[in-house]
Amino acid sequence: MGNTILYAILFLWVKIHAILPLPVLFVLSDILYFFIYYVARYRKKIVGNNLKNSFPDKTEKELRKLERRFYHHFADYIIETVKLAHISQEELLRRANIRNPELIYDLLDRGHTCFILMMGHYGNWEWFSGVTARFEGRATIYQVYRPLSNKAFDRLFMYLRTRFHSFGIKKNDTVRDMIRLKRNGTPALLPFLADQTPSKANLHYWTMFLNQESAILTGPERIAKKLDMPVIFADAIKVKRGYYTVDFRLITDRAGETDEFRITEEYTRLMEKTILRDPAYWLWTHKRWKHKRTD
Repeated sequence: MGNTILYAILFLWVKIHAILPLPVLFVLSDILYFFIYYVARYRKKIVGNNLKNSFPDKTEKELRKLERRFYHHFADYIIETVKLAHISQEELLRRANIRNPELIYDLLDRGHTCFILMMGHYGNWEWFSGVTARFEGRATIYQVYRPLSNKAFDRLFMYLRTRFHSFGIKKNDTVRDMIRLKRNGTPALLPFLADQTPSKANLHYWTMFLNQESAILTGPERIAKKLDMPVIFADAIKVKRGYYTVDFRLITDRAGETDEFRITEEYTRLMEKTILRDPAYWLWTHKRWKHKRTD
């Protein structure tokens, strides 16, 4: 009962704010930035350490400027995610534009049905959960997600992410559901936010990433190799406030034949390149380097 009431309150709050036009919401975002950065100081120590370790050549002044730009964007990300509750699909497609969907069409024409999309917490990844219409009925987005411990928030995020006819796949059900989709010949694009920290039980691959030795998720590669699925990287760009683009880049269409960890390494290099283009738009608040490699 408690979760149901909390969900109703959250849903009503989000819906009321989502009705507001984005220019108004961005004014609220500026206020939210001040509160998060100067009052709540949300994860400032984590963000500061992450930036300092990733960019050892930057001065303190440069790091503080980058930090403030990140928190401005982080506030925008929150507001833009709230807007998902009311934004039309036409406006969303205009603001979250996939520039080369023909890459998917070409792979479909060559007989592939299921694809792994490797992306990161860059720009606004939530907005791209609603771009199924970009593929003109030829493919559907199935989002791989880890259920939140709070049931009310989990239900709210699932509502926002599936408003535009995409579907959710729980992380623990991924392999089973992907086998089913491929067996049924269902055209499916499965995004993985692959820049997360692996669990302690899955520290299988280490490489240099943003000037630090980093454990990289290998799950997407293992699934791609097991099911011989094409792997695509989503290169996100924040064009300006409230506008994003993504360019698809094919990592491989023969995953089953690739050397071990080649897909993971290539994703890491591409993700790093995206971040270095403008670091302010990556999610610096997460504890990306909480594991350290030992002998």
